[in-house]
Amino acid sequence: MFKKLTALMVILLLLLSVGCGGDKSPSDGTSDASSVTSSVVSQTPSEPEVIKTPDMLNPLTGVYEYQGIDKLRPVAVMINNDRRAQDAQAGLPEADIIYETEIEGGETRLMAVFKDVEKVQNIGTVRSSRYVYIDLAMGHGAVYIHHGADEVNARPHLKHVDSFDIHEGLYGDRIKNGLAWEHTLYTHGPKLWAGIDKKFETELETVTPWQQFAAEDEKVTLPDGTATKISVPYSGNYFKSVFIYDSATGLYERNFKDKIPTEYYTKESTKVKNVVVCMTSIVDYPEGEHRKISLSGGDGYYFTNGTYQAIKWSKGDSNDPMKFTDKDGNPITFSAGNTWVCIASKSYSKPVIE
Repeated sequence: MFKKLTALMVILLLLLSVGCGGDKSPSDGTSDASSVTSSVVSQTPSEPEVIKTPDMLNPLTGVYEYQGIDKLRPVAVMINNDRRAQDAQAGLPEADIIYETEIEGGETRLMAVFKDVEKVQNIGTVRSSRYVYIDLAMGHGAVYIHHGADEVNARPHLKHVDSFDIHEGLYGDRIKNGLAWEHTLYTHGPKLWAGIDKKFETELETVTPWQQFAAEDEKVTLPDGTATKISVPYSGNYFKSVFIYDSATGLYERNFKDKIPTEYYTKESTKVKNVVVCMTSIVDYPEGEHRKISLSGGDGYYFTNGTYQAIKWSKGDSNDPMKFTDKDGNPITFSAGNTWVCIASKSYSKPVIE
């Protein structure tokens, strides 16, 4: 009996000892383990910060992308803008800059400029060259891509620019898209860049931003008023480019005759951060068919973030880029992002701003 009581007393003492241990100060083993665990959690490495360097900046957009993009040679491609073929266009949503001006018959043609054309799978449909677009491509030091040319005015000027006159089997493919044969020629960025790399210099010696750009996270607001819809009437209501602002995205979406043209392969619409309208003299060449567009300079408008400003523009020589200033001659600061440039008649194409 005594032995049983002794054993019970020993057990009780042990239990009391364990219970008292649970009331120890935070310096006991359990707290130390928690402290170690907390220490380990707090020392878990965070995601490394990406340090943006100048060679990561796309000089056509002011957007940081990846190392080495700055010196890639731009590629400028002539794009069909026939009203029947706009839904067959490819590559425009990926362009850094798009130029639009008159060609003939009251219609316009586009030139899409890509800083890294190799990443653009499909581009088209590709159409023929016009004199003014050669000058615009030269202003970027770009390789100029076209299919055919205005033989009287543009063809002689092609000797001043590195260019490919592509066709089916030479960096181009005819792809059935439900349209007439002349609206079916596409090119492909990887194949095109491989050909350019064999024939021309593909790296720029010097790099200068196309325009003065604000920081990517800076919202540029312009002083002359709001602009949620811009209409540029190249030939009245027959051919008019329209851009509608979306405050949710901060971008202008391209429209044509109350319709949104979409990319042939991806079904994306084309949206841009900046729209520029350059007013100039547009007349017929002496041969009476093609349109002659002056790039000497003049008045214009710059649109971004649903606002606008009256500007002055100029180009200079063929190898010079376009320059944009305010009315007092101070450089305009562009929003970082892609740009659509309309070059329109000062006589009959003044934009309607709403």
